[in-house]
Amino acid sequence: MAKVYDALRRAEEDRKRLLGDKSNRPAPLKVEPVGPAAERIDRRPAWKRGGEVLTPRPGPDGSAELNKRRIALLQPKSYVAEQFRALRGRIDAIASQRPITTISITSAFPGEGKTTCAINLAIVTSMSLGRRVLLIDCDLRRPKIHPALGLRPETGLAEVLTGASSIDEAIVSAEGVRLDVLPVCGRPANPSELLGSPEMSRLIEEVAGRYDRVIIDTPAALGLPDAKAVSELCDGIVMVVRADVTARSDIEAVLEILDRQRILGLLINGVTIDQGRYGYAAN
Repeated sequence: MAKVYDALRRAEEDRKRLLGDKSNRPAPLKVEPVGPAAERIDRRPAWKRGGEVLTPRPGPDGSAELNKRRIALLQPKSYVAEQFRALRGRIDAIASQRPITTISITSAFPGEGKTTCAINLAIVTSMSLGRRVLLIDCDLRRPKIHPALGLRPETGLAEVLTGASSIDEAIVSAEGVRLDVLPVCGRPANPSELLGSPEMSRLIEEVAGRYDRVIIDTPAALGLPDAKAVSELCDGIVMVVRADVTARSDIEAVLEILDRQRILGLLINGVTIDQGRYGYAAN
């Protein structure tokens, strides 16, 4: 545990040094419009399901929040996108030492940025040449991936686990990047039981055989058994830690719950850059 906090301390010191050098500060983040303005200029990425083109639409969180969750797609050359590429590179380096196909993304509590991390890591990973990537939404209570990507699923993870739908029927392919998505459509009354079922284990095993990398967005780890059940089926775990929010005791609690040998690292989210928070901290 001491090594983890030493790493967090060094990262914070590096960040402060970066802020001290104005020449290295990134330009303020520009958020692409979504909604009526975006319809006029037609800059939104298109998503396709069965030949029908689907365009991202703002949901209850607002268009700005949706844009934050897919910043690596809207602004692939941005500072934020480069940080997710760096994360991809670190995971690839670990994968050269041991097999890592399935990766779960979790956090201590909601609102710490795990969904943003999962979406953007999946996007930048799918940009690798010749690599097939699947993004799975395992939050059967509060799914956020399909609204963030503008998808309108007709079936999803719960239907696959209950046998009402096949995996092929539930997977949606994104246009413009080699990214497939297994979203959440119906919200079952027994999410924990479904995620801990043999059917979930078989699903992970099947998609691991089809794809080069599978990124899984799980619910928060504290308070629910869902993240632990899913993470035990994965090759690696990335825990998202929100700067100045996630308490040390909460980090310790999560690491006690999850299999430490599967932890690939902690991702510090929501750091202060320039005059405010860099816009990728929405969960």
